[in-house]
Amino acid sequence: MSDPTAMDVSNSPVAMKTIQTSMTIGSKASSAKKITIKNFKDKPVLPDNYERDTWKKLEDAVSAIHRSSFIRYSLEELYKAVENLCSHKIAKNLYGQLKDVCESHIRKQVHIFDDGVSGESFLRKLEQQWQDHCQQTIMIRCIFLVLDRTYVLQNSMLPSLWDLGLDLFRENVLSREHVRERCFFGLLNLIKRERSGDTIDRCLLRNLLSMLNDLHIYHTMFEKRFLHETEESYSIEGSAKRSSMEVHEYLIHTERRISEERDLCLACMDHSTLKPLTLCVEEQLISKHTEALLSKGLSHLIVENRIDDLMRLYKLFSAVKDGIQSLCTHFNKHVKNVASLIVLDVSNDHTMVQDLLDLKEKLSNIVTKCFSKDLKFVEALREAFESSINKRQNKPAELIAKYVDQRMKSGNKEATEVELDRTLDQIMMLFRFIHGKDVFEAFYKKDLAKRLLVGKSASVDAEKSMLSKLKQECGGMFTGKLEGMFNDISHSKELMAQYRQHVTTKKEGKVPNIDMSVNILTMGYWPTYPPMEVQLPSYLVKLQDSFKDFYLSKHSGRKLSFRASLGHCVLKSKFKNGNKELQVSQFQALVLLLYNEATCFSFLQIKSDTQIEDSELRRTLQSLACGKARILTKSPKGKDVNDGDNFNLNTEFKHKLIRIKINQIQLKESVEENTDTTERVFQDRQYQIDAAIVRTMKTRKTLSHQLLLTELYDQLKFPLKATDIKKRIESLIERDYMERDKDNTTQYHYMA
Repeated sequence: MSDPTAMDVSNSPVAMKTIQTSMTIGSKASSAKKITIKNFKDKPVLPDNYERDTWKKLEDAVSAIHRSSFIRYSLEELYKAVENLCSHKIAKNLYGQLKDVCESHIRKQVHIFDDGVSGESFLRKLEQQWQDHCQQTIMIRCIFLVLDRTYVLQNSMLPSLWDLGLDLFRENVLSREHVRERCFFGLLNLIKRERSGDTIDRCLLRNLLSMLNDLHIYHTMFEKRFLHETEESYSIEGSAKRSSMEVHEYLIHTERRISEERDLCLACMDHSTLKPLTLCVEEQLISKHTEALLSKGLSHLIVENRIDDLMRLYKLFSAVKDGIQSLCTHFNKHVKNVASLIVLDVSNDHTMVQDLLDLKEKLSNIVTKCFSKDLKFVEALREAFESSINKRQNKPAELIAKYVDQRMKSGNKEATEVELDRTLDQIMMLFRFIHGKDVFEAFYKKDLAKRLLVGKSASVDAEKSMLSKLKQECGGMFTGKLEGMFNDISHSKELMAQYRQHVTTKKEGKVPNIDMSVNILTMGYWPTYPPMEVQLPSYLVKLQDSFKDFYLSKHSGRKLSFRASLGHCVLKSKFKNGNKELQVSQFQALVLLLYNEATCFSFLQIKSDTQIEDSELRRTLQSLACGKARILTKSPKGKDVNDGDNFNLNTEFKHKLIRIKINQIQLKESVEENTDTTERVFQDRQYQIDAAIVRTMKTRKTLSHQLLLTELYDQLKFPLKATDIKKRIESLIERDYMERDKDNTTQYHYMA
């Protein structure tokens, strides 16, 4: 560049701001030079009539756009024209003129909606007008972009050209009630047809709902009406379907409806409508019918074990207010009804425990799979079982103990060790629900004693596993005696090994060659077995004395007494049809051994020779003469044993087995035994109540009746009645353990 030069821009109508800058250009070959750009000395002035002529061109262009016809001027020229007007502070007039032209055009177009057309035809016409209006507004904005980005932007109170177009369309088209109402009616009718299963033009629906949203009348006017129509529609449908459908069908229908509404909303409506729409449908189809649905169908779904339908029920009820709580309450009620029927049905006592286990497993599976292990339902199931199983005191505890006994016996070949352990875990779940755990302990101990003494336990490992589970659940105090029983059996085996060694090495006083095994039972650990004196053959007496002398030589100061009712043995017998080995009880053995001397005895002779108690002897003879394996024959024939009956040895006896077990009548549990066991439990409870009262009063010295009851309820684990406690308090007062306050009869004092 050469010397500084002033640039002439006088031909341009655009006013230029003063610009002054300097540039330095340098190189190794030449020195630096300065270029200076100076302002016009005079401000550029628009030609006369420029504003009027320019607006005329712009107005023609806008009209051409509205008519969708050819624009005579280039868009660049029009753009420059707007720019020049804005540069010369004519933007305000330009904005007003443009607004008037656009508003005039829209008002002229409104008459096309006065033809009375409605429904989908009207909607399509409205959509076309909206689409045309949007395209025209976009085109106009492109021409007047400088106006939109300068003047409008600087005036916050003015709407942008796009917003101006929306305002004009809303105010001149949809503000007219007859147009707006036909629009809303048509849209709602489309949605109604969609819900009824018809195929509709979703694109039309989406475009018009988008139009309402753009015009800011979607939420304020249309959405409220839409939700109201939806509410009425589903209110009618819910009542009709609930009456005509089964519950599982209604649940499927409801789930499908919610899914359809969600799909329609996401496809065509503003997404903010989804939440209130879903709530509306759930309210009308679920919340309003919660009680009716649960009362009508929950029990059926559970009984039929309809896993998928129950999962659907839980999912739907989770979405509504208090739905889960109502479902949980009805679930709890159903479990109580079913479990109570099982527990209170005396005729089905023999299957009660298995029925409860099956029910518990089924319901636990439902809670896990269908109710997502919801803690509310876990607790509801636990509470329902606990309430139901204790509606009948003591008997469930007794039957659970017997059920364990059945599973633990060696004759039970139905289960492997893994299955047996799983069964024990299930039993422990029922055991936790029992309030009277001492009743279970009493019967379990009695049955365990029989299994250990007769050697009929299926698995020592299973027995110890059950003991471990009980100890973990109730503590060492609960299982102390049971563990003592196992220790006695273990020590007895060691002692018998020592005794056999002693017999082998003993030189004098040789005992009969009979293999004898003795279990030494600590009296405090085992159930109470009343002594029963019987007359043994001399060789058996000698054998008992030999062991007794051996035992007392090792344990001086102890007392040893034999319990004939627990004994059992194997007799080798010779019959015409072959030799047999008879597994019998000690009472049965004493009777059969008589037949080594003769082949026929009367009832009275047998009673005299054996000294067996009368009722026990009758049951024993019944087992030998009236059972499946009849070692003896009775005359006269009959099931009952009378004083005048005679019993002959059945020399013609035959059996396919070599070793035959004769049913041991004395091991069968009688009503009297059950009663005795229950009475012992009640007696033990009285002792525990007495001990707890004395222990509490000794600590507190003085206590009111109500506080004493509270203390006892906390300490004692079995169910208590206030009347029972009152009786024990009276007993302790009579025995001078405590006394009533002279002035306040509800106050007690401990007496040292």
